[in-house]
Amino acid sequence: MQHSLINLELHAFQAHMDPHFIFNSLNAIHHYILTTSTDMASLYLTRFARLMRLMIGNFNKEWVSLHDDLEALELYIQLEQLRFDQQFSYQVRITEEVNQQDTLVPPLIIQPYVQYVIWHRLLLRPQKAGGRLVIHIGKDHNRLYIQVEDNGILATELLDDTGERQASGIDIAAERLYMMSEKYQMRAGIQAQQLFDETRNPNGNRLTISMRHMLTHQSMAV
Repeated sequence: MQHSLINLELHAFQAHMDPHFIFNSLNAIHHYILTTSTDMASLYLTRFARLMRLMIGNFNKEWVSLHDDLEALELYIQLEQLRFDQQFSYQVRITEEVNQQDTLVPPLIIQPYVQYVIWHRLLLRPQKAGGRLVIHIGKDHNRLYIQVEDNGILATELLDDTGERQASGIDIAAERLYMMSEKYQMRAGIQAQQLFDETRNPNGNRLTISMRHMLTHQSMAV
């Protein structure tokens, strides 16, 4: 199991270090330098460097603090906003009972699902503006839940080659979560559902990742 986890962590890191994302992010920063604001270009270049440092520093760890994982996640989302000219907005909501520093999560678990939502739901909306991404993190008794909601197109409409490649990143994340759940008795689960408005018309998607609420002292004891 440990050998399989190491292999999955390597594959997750390789999927996260997508060469298209790296090239396009740097290209967007370069465009800012030439056409807009050197201050904004400097800001995004700093964010890009910080994201690369976090990714490289965390990829071989079984656990990271929720704070560190969300920092990397928000840096990633902000760079995608830059690349796609603010076609979507995002929010991260965390309930008061979840302590970000003491809560542990497996690294590179949330990001593949967020990346899938951005690339294959929000950016494929007929409208080129008004996309919405909401990440809600809370606690129900001794379980942590992470919900990713969007107002993009339905997942069943995604049949292109890019979607197949990106789905493999989701498969890796799901397999890693399953193996971590087996090793640490986390009883983790992933559930997807469609959202509806008050007239029962579909208006979005929700994905929920749930697991036992792991704290810093618990991971040391297992």
